Amino acid sequence: MKEKKSTASFKNVFEKIVPTILFLFAAVSVLTTIAILYTLITEAVHFFQRVSLTEFFTSTNLKPLSQNPSFGLLPLLSGTLLSTMIAMVVAGPIGLMAAIYLSEYASDRVRKLLKPMLELLAGIPTIVYGFFAFTFVTPLLRSIWPEIELTNILSPGLVMGIMIIPMVASLSEDAMTSVPNTMREGAYGLGATKLETAIKVVIPAAISGIVASFVLAISRAIGETMIVTIASGSTKNFSFDVTESMQTMTAYIVEVSSGDAAAGTTVYYSIYAVALTLFTMTFLMNLLAKKIARRFREEY
Repeated sequence: MKEKKSTASFKNVFEKIVPTILFLFAAVSVLTTIAILYTLITEAVHFFQRVSLTEFFTSTNLKPLSQNPSFGLLPLLSGTLLSTMIAMVVAGPIGLMAAIYLSEYASDRVRKLLKPMLELLAGIPTIVYGFFAFTFVTPLLRSIWPEIELTNILSPGLVMGIMIIPMVASLSEDAMTSVPNTMREGAYGLGATKLETAIKVVIPAAISGIVASFVLAISRAIGETMIVTIASGSTKNFSFDVTESMQTMTAYIVEVSSGDAAAGTTVYYSIYAVALTLFTMTFLMNLLAKKIARRFREEY
């Protein structure tokens, strides 16, 4: 009897402790985010004490290491947005079409074979993608389009698109697979084809998961570092010409943090200003994605 009572009391104590332990684990991610945000803000404050917000967000000149330095964000912003747009033009349609095939058309045997092969692309180191863009994709593009510079924003954008296809395809396929089969059977009963069912029934029902996959893919493209560092060049052009050499925000952080800027200088603190801008862009994008997904769920 004593052993049973001790076992029961131990279980009760354990059950009371478990929620606290799980809460601490859950709080780690929140505390980490707060710590990162605190570091970015406190360091970026030093930068904005020396450089005005107007110059940083409106100037098209970025010459951090010159004798008369200027710190305009727009050249980096244009490079980042251009590379991300190119990547999503590649990854969005291909990833979504692959998800539709895997979810609606492929047999279980084919799905089990193709999905792991597709996800292998996500396991390739990004530095390999970078050299692939520089040594293969760029020469291929130059053979077709001689005006393209040796380093350009088009090549890394295309390769980033290839890299994030598995993210769009896998997450979208999971969302589409979770749609109840009764919805598909109802559509078939009304005479809809598989394609009509996928486009008009399955995709709207799984839109929140699909939007989430696109948002994660965009965030991944915005935050990509090695591919753009190797293949896009370091020219700080404010341009929308994809054939030109350009620099993204992440590539700028790599360049400045490589040792050219001493700690405590304005150039050094500009790293945190750029990083804080990246954080803000990703945060706002996630808020927008939640709003869009909520709106689609209400409509469907």
